[in-house]
Amino acid sequence: MSNVKVRKLVLDVVKPQEPSIVEYSKKVSSVAGVDGVNVSLIEIDKRVENVRITMKGKDVDVQKVMDIIESLGGAVHSIDEVATGSEIVDHAKTLEES
Repeated sequence: MSNVKVRKLVLDVVKPQEPSIVEYSKKVSSVAGVDGVNVSLIEIDKRVENVRITMKGKDVDVQKVMDIIESLGGAVHSIDEVATGSEIVDHAKTLEES
């Protein structure tokens, strides 16, 4: 199973207000195998921010991404989405989500 590549990863992250989401985006996008990163601010508190980090690539190194987030003072709250394989499958809404 080690030859299965992660193509998309969505993380819910709690981070200090500094460094900025711009810095998080730049650092995560520097990981080999990551082609693009989107960091969205979800909630802001006095000392921390909740952000969603979405990344796509040919072979995202999940552990390296987690290490970078931790080195910037953040913590991964949850892995909200992961896509593997030769292509990314779009999420299909269920009747409950309509």
